[in-house]
Amino acid sequence: MKARVTVLTLGVADLDRAVAFYRDGLKWQTEGIIGQEYEHGAVAFFDLESGMKLALWKREDIAHDTGLSARQPNQTELTLGHNVSSKLEVDQVMQEAEKAGATIVKAAHDTFWGGYSGYFQDLDGHLWEVVWNPEWSIEN
Repeated sequence: MKARVTVLTLGVADLDRAVAFYRDGLKWQTEGIIGQEYEHGAVAFFDLESGMKLALWKREDIAHDTGLSARQPNQTELTLGHNVSSKLEVDQVMQEAEKAGATIVKAAHDTFWGGYSGYFQDLDGHLWEVVWNPEWSIEN
């Protein structure tokens, strides 16, 4: 198996609300919810850089599809990293997320390793780290 991730699917409680957060709040592009004609099929895709996609799918539908039981999510099991090109951009993204309805978990700050980062949770509790790493070159 090659070390490659092409789609990252987030389980959400309310698909319409989650789509509005990412589309309207964070200004990410999507064709909206598709597959509504299928039971357990409604999903929304967002195009990310490098050909990756973010999918939003109801938690109950993921449970149905996998055969696993739905459980309460644990927000510290996974973080999603959004690397940016400057400290200022960290602050801007954090403000944009908060304005869209995100909860700021940890305000942007200088890190022990020389970077600058902050954490927010989306409307379903998914934990995002917005980070500037002085060792990485990120194109805008």
